[in-house]
Amino acid sequence: MIASSLLALTLVLAPGAAGAQRPPVSAIGTITQVDGTGGCLVDRSAPRADCAPARALLGPAPFLGSHAVAISPDGTHVYVAASTADAIAVFGRSARTGRLTQAGGKAGCIAAKGANGCAWARGLNGPNSVAVTPDGRHVYATSLNSDDISVMRRNRTTGALTQLSGASGCISGVAAVPGCASGRAVDGPDVITVSPDGKNVYAGSFFGNAVVTFSRNASTGVLTQPADTTGCLAAATTGCAAGLALGAPEGLAASEDGASVYVATAASNAVVTLRRDPSTGALTQATDGTGCIANGPITGCATGVRLGGANALTVSPDDGDVYVTSLTSNSVTSFIRTTGTGQLAQQTGTSACAIYVIAVGCSLARSLSAPEGIAVSPDGATVYAAAYNSGTIDTFDRSSTGALKQKPRRPGCITGRTAADCTAGRALSGVSSIAVSPDGKHVYAAAFKSNAVTVFTRITKAMTSGSD
Repeated sequence: MIASSLLALTLVLAPGAAGAQRPPVSAIGTITQVDGTGGCLVDRSAPRADCAPARALLGPAPFLGSHAVAISPDGTHVYVAASTADAIAVFGRSARTGRLTQAGGKAGCIAAKGANGCAWARGLNGPNSVAVTPDGRHVYATSLNSDDISVMRRNRTTGALTQLSGASGCISGVAAVPGCASGRAVDGPDVITVSPDGKNVYAGSFFGNAVVTFSRNASTGVLTQPADTTGCLAAATTGCAAGLALGAPEGLAASEDGASVYVATAASNAVVTLRRDPSTGALTQATDGTGCIANGPITGCATGVRLGGANALTVSPDDGDVYVTSLTSNSVTSFIRTTGTGQLAQQTGTSACAIYVIAVGCSLARSLSAPEGIAVSPDGATVYAAAYNSGTIDTFDRSSTGALKQKPRRPGCITGRTAADCTAGRALSGVSSIAVSPDGKHVYAAAFKSNAVTVFTRITKAMTSGSD
């Protein structure tokens, strides 16, 4: 059963019954951790009585990597990149309860050299980001330690992953993993995303200061990097197109219309706007001040606020807004996106940013110390941010203008630490990646220090019962 606090918010009559009600607007987007051991899964090497055990879940969502949780488009499976286990853990998802279960044997995980009884993989040393294709046929993962991108085929029924054979199964850069294809500017790959049309895969190279472009074969999943300079956009790499403010890309997302790709860069303290050619997938950057917004003066970039250590990035489902977490600024910043051009403009006044502790010029965000992951709900009503240092998930209402406001009091945050104004949560130490299910009913987060993935029920406009 869902906790009593959620029941109080969601108890309504069945549709059509006399006096039927919807949850109050202020309740929409509120999340509550699922009760019992179904509310979290932890690696079996570090068991907790209040969480279920799982395999290959050590070190999920590492500090370098804020997109370590991905959900299949049909909502049936959740994938978690576990860096210490050198594995991708695979979980089946109940659409009704949100609970996760892990299959035994190779179907439940894929790991370097088949560790933990998982399916066998090359590379996959320190995986930190994972993405599922829109057609649900393939899964791609970056691995920081082995400098490679893994290419996996997905069984759309069981969710099991199988790495492609031969050199097609991985693309390696500086580390030159034996048996993998070679890729340019693949140096410390930290984040990966797939274009909405499924034609391209893009990866951010943290140490290579680059965004790498691949063409995707929709049938086989094979990735091919263009041989010319369109194969990568970098601060300074031979064979790549030149880019601005690309120091240490850590956040990456494509707009739903496929016209833009956005990058959050931790070393440049910036959010970067890239134009995407839908026919080729090639990325280009404007140099007239519209191609990047930085925390301080950078030639060719506009100036923004509270972008220190820009980290994760997400685009709203309606393509109207872009949101960025910034680690050293302890902030979430908000940008308005122009349809057609894809250009960004930071919101003005206190709507420009939500910040922890010192909210001068920004709105106040509680328990947002070192924010990493960020996600927008499919209905566009809510934004969630995962804060690594405070072990907290902060919940923000998104207005019609795209501005964010944290929910008041306990609905506004869930933490694994003691905090009078936040709801208590479990297994949230070092939480740094977060994702919302396609139906908007559940939220999943991975916590590095807890070696855990946590499960939350979310109030939606569609909910008509408080039952689990």
